Amino acid sequence: MDKCDIKNFTVKELEEMMIKNGYPRFRGVQIFKWIYKDVANFKDMKNLPGDIIEFLEENFYIGRAILINKQQSKDGTIKYLLGLHDKNAVECVLMEYKHGYSICISSQVGCRMQCSFCASTEGGLVRSLSAGEMVEQVMATAREREIVISNIVIMGIGEPFDNYDELMKFLNIINSKDGINIGMRHITISTSGLVPRVYGFADENLQCTLAVSLHSAIDEVRNMLMPINRKYNISELIKACDYYISKTNRRITFEYALIKDVNDGVNDADALVKLLRGKLCHINLIPINPVSGKAHIRSGHERVEKFKKIIEDNGLQVTLRRELGTDIQGACGQLRKNYIAR
Repeated sequence: MDKCDIKNFTVKELEEMMIKNGYPRFRGVQIFKWIYKDVANFKDMKNLPGDIIEFLEENFYIGRAILINKQQSKDGTIKYLLGLHDKNAVECVLMEYKHGYSICISSQVGCRMQCSFCASTEGGLVRSLSAGEMVEQVMATAREREIVISNIVIMGIGEPFDNYDELMKFLNIINSKDGINIGMRHITISTSGLVPRVYGFADENLQCTLAVSLHSAIDEVRNMLMPINRKYNISELIKACDYYISKTNRRITFEYALIKDVNDGVNDADALVKLLRGKLCHINLIPINPVSGKAHIRSGHERVEKFKKIIEDNGLQVTLRRELGTDIQGACGQLRKNYIAR
């Protein structure tokens, strides 16, 4: 039987595994705590007896990503290319703010959503990441920089809700008081609009922030930008968002990438206002980031400000996202899957 990455297990699963194999339940918590003290091998788990160490070595490994490449932006943002056990690789981005360090992690190798402005979808989906591989992106960057990461954004390569079960397990692991212990309120999850999963996530009633990639309030435009809209149109998506808000009483962030002469006109702004007026939400405007091979051009400053003013004048909360990491292809929409050449 192939060995498993022990970072894929929640503390409850480790407790159950201990009992199943004839060991005391509390050993599961001990193992979990050691994992998130970032030990490199099982022999470093000093308070475990030899027979448990042997059992762990025979059946598991401690997954660690390989640091293939690191690029630092002029603004301090760092993009990491991390190698996985199967020769695939993903990118994640570390950002420093006044309140601490935030990391944008990936949830899949590639993406099947085919958004026309995004580099991550090129070549389609290879596979989803395990919960342990998602956790390791946080650990690998913290280890490399010798820092504590306080905020996580799941907005890198992939559609998180297309990897729902592993996403939920990741949240369980990362939030555990016996592990990294990052609060749910410090985690943001982005979706392109997988409507059934929005309903399901609402029923989880977690304290995470939900960010919905909207990018147009007009179906014809969103169909062109985001093929998922042909399956779940704006009306269906907004109904799911309304359900989420009513169920959780939490504000949704709507992401809106401004593209010159595509979705940045007065009519587009008016449609956005009409769609979102009165909802518990925040609009995050993002001048589209350049992606090689993509024809989209970012809106000019005057057009961005005019769009923003229309929204503000109608009483909706809106911000213009601070641009980070563009010069290293580390900004929103610029991450892509990469492969290790061996």
